[in-house]
Amino acid sequence: MSLELRQVSLRLGADVHIHPTTLALARQGFSTLLGETLAGKTTLLRLMAGLVKPTAGEVWFDGHNVTGVPVQKRRVSMVYQQFINYPNLSVFENIASPLRVTGTGKAETRERVGRIAELLRLSPLLDRRPSELSGGQQQRTALARALVKDADLVLLDEPLANLDYKLREALRDELPRLFADRGCTVVYATTEPGEALLLGGHVATLHEGRVTQFGPSADVYRNPTDLTSARVFSDPPINIAQAHKQGEQIVFGEVVRWPVPPSLHGRADGEVTIGLRPHHVKPEHVGGVPVSGRVLISEISGSESVVHFDLAGSTWVSLAAGVRSYEVGQDASFTLDVAHCLYFDRSGRRISG
Repeated sequence: MSLELRQVSLRLGADVHIHPTTLALARQGFSTLLGETLAGKTTLLRLMAGLVKPTAGEVWFDGHNVTGVPVQKRRVSMVYQQFINYPNLSVFENIASPLRVTGTGKAETRERVGRIAELLRLSPLLDRRPSELSGGQQQRTALARALVKDADLVLLDEPLANLDYKLREALRDELPRLFADRGCTVVYATTEPGEALLLGGHVATLHEGRVTQFGPSADVYRNPTDLTSARVFSDPPINIAQAHKQGEQIVFGEVVRWPVPPSLHGRADGEVTIGLRPHHVKPEHVGGVPVSGRVLISEISGSESVVHFDLAGSTWVSLAAGVRSYEVGQDASFTLDVAHCLYFDRSGRRISG
């Protein structure tokens, strides 16, 4: 393993910013930190970089304990959400600045800057100042400066959050390719579950300074180990409700019923928490469990429709492709695709077979 956090924690006074965390991140591929704002993603990145020393625990890199080693003595690059460029330097000089600091020769500097600029489609812009660039071009300049160092550890803190949708999509597709053959450890922080899935690799879900789960992104998404991880890895928010196991049936709201899944066979009757992601709540009666609810909110988001509706006294959300028109207050038909339903016990732990 390339980067390891061994029971790392950070406490400032009485406040715990990072609870004891153990993670092992391999070289190559993406490792994503996924969580809401203030979940602890940036703090964890700063601990990895050496910008902050942990209160307890150790940071290891390539078999060496680097706890307390300042960032200046590490081969680390970091790109922030707010792209930072030197306003009085050209794009070329911005990209070359880390190489100037390390005393890299002029010929090698030109070669490395040229190679990175070509990769990020910045070659025609090398003589311009940052003020003459679009937001996307400025962010690509900041990325190029991080890449040109050939750092062992690259930390990306929501680097695409401030870009327009089309550019964000394009760069999101490019990033894994950019790092595919660089042999470095890449850690990417995001608030967007969809982004974590698109980037692939591994993901750590964070909530209030705790890593709740870590593993291959698709596996964590499909098989959250607890209710918190399921909530972190769902956008729009996962539908959560209380139901009961009654004999061979799951009963929700006294009127919605479906057969008990294999994971609950042999379990005593009683309360269970159910979770169903919005795209598994279909906007019509097709297969699954048919339900009807009163529409509370209807939104069209690009090529998708989001409908909030009342179901047995709880607010549920349906997410479906295409434009769907609903009037607030109308009764509408939906289908719960309960084959994808998640079940949790009273403590929030996943019930699995």
